[in-house]
Amino acid sequence: MKRRDMIAAMGTLSLGVAASPFAKGDVLKEPYKVVQKNITTDVVVVGGGTAGAVAAIQVGRAGKKVTLIECVSQLGGTTTTAGVAFPGIFFAWGKQIISGIGWENVQEAVELNGDTLPNFSIPHGRQHWEHQVRLNGPLFSLILEQKCVEAGVDLRYYETPTKIEFKNGFWEMETVGKGITTKIKCKQIIDCSGNAIAANIAGLDLLKEAETQPGTLIFRLGGYDMKALDLDMIKKEYEAAINSGELKREEFRGNIVRLLSSKGDNIQHIRGADSTTSESHTAANIHARSSLLKHLKFLKRLPGCENVVIEDMRTEIGIRETYRIDGLYQITHEDYTSGKVFEDSISYSYYPIDLHIIEHGVTPKQLSEGVVATVPLRALIPKNSKNFMVAGRCLSSDRLANSALRVQGSSMAMGQAAGATAVIACQRNVSPADVPLDEVRDLLRSHGAIVPTV
Repeated sequence: MKRRDMIAAMGTLSLGVAASPFAKGDVLKEPYKVVQKNITTDVVVVGGGTAGAVAAIQVGRAGKKVTLIECVSQLGGTTTTAGVAFPGIFFAWGKQIISGIGWENVQEAVELNGDTLPNFSIPHGRQHWEHQVRLNGPLFSLILEQKCVEAGVDLRYYETPTKIEFKNGFWEMETVGKGITTKIKCKQIIDCSGNAIAANIAGLDLLKEAETQPGTLIFRLGGYDMKALDLDMIKKEYEAAINSGELKREEFRGNIVRLLSSKGDNIQHIRGADSTTSESHTAANIHARSSLLKHLKFLKRLPGCENVVIEDMRTEIGIRETYRIDGLYQITHEDYTSGKVFEDSISYSYYPIDLHIIEHGVTPKQLSEGVVATVPLRALIPKNSKNFMVAGRCLSSDRLANSALRVQGSSMAMGQAAGATAVIACQRNVSPADVPLDEVRDLLRSHGAIVPTV
């Protein structure tokens, strides 16, 4: 065979091998184009966390169209994505004070996972966490999603609002997501974002502390026997690592023994953790993970801890405090700790004052015996707003009251109350501040909620 013929034959063979994947008719697709979509609905809920998922389910079950905007991949927020899978508190002084849709979901998660509810008839004393309900977080997210689907909620993951304007009696919202931009027209908005992001975009006034409470990355350690550790030696080495600048005392409350005995859980404190923007949230996540990695490397140098491992870690840091609305009424510390009942009270809250401070850690202040706090509808409504509410930790309250109101049981109750109010507001074609409260309370009771007696 001549050299020229040999080269031609080899070229044919090479091309044949390279082209074989396309022999079955496969072709390269053109780049996808960003889809633009228009939606008209009754209610938009921004944020599918503890409050938002319940609010959306309530609206859907009451027969109104509802769209739920969630910027991550699942529902549940603090309970699921942040891993604080121990909501509370639903009972106070031996009596249930929070029920309804949130409690329904908690009970189902407990039963399906083969868990046991706490004995709420036994007083918790200063150990309020004994009345919090331990959940399987991933299972809880599945249940929330299924309940939303069954209620007809239009779930929109990976989307966030970019523009919100009130025009001619309707809200017009624009959102952006993966490969899509959406324009949504609705009658009512419920901001359950935790950061009051929708209220901010809509131009409503917000409040924020000069320095917010620290955040916490939830994780679980394993691979060591606590009983076999030389704790005095570990504490000595820990102090040396702090003095050298390798570790920061504040990041785990200066208690390396507690870190080991709790195996992680809810002990970390990250100063200035802020989820308001993608940049600040990114910084908080990086700080939290870096801190965990440094402490892991430190522990693995210690006798008895050589095999310590991270068995589980949540995908993002849990945030305690960012923005709150400037509402028609601000719940004060005195209101909360006295158990004040307002003319427009629509849900209960029961949890100790729980302010986390970097320099002092946290010392919960329990409520006096028999005291149960209430939430007035006005605290969910921003000043100078129309057809707009919030639910969850961004409600209108001072810092101390908010440290208790922000917890999951209270947020579930607020979410259902906001959802019911939005339904009546749609029916009556009025703003939430003008709804007949008796109709809201009747709707809540018909869906299993417990409403304060006024």
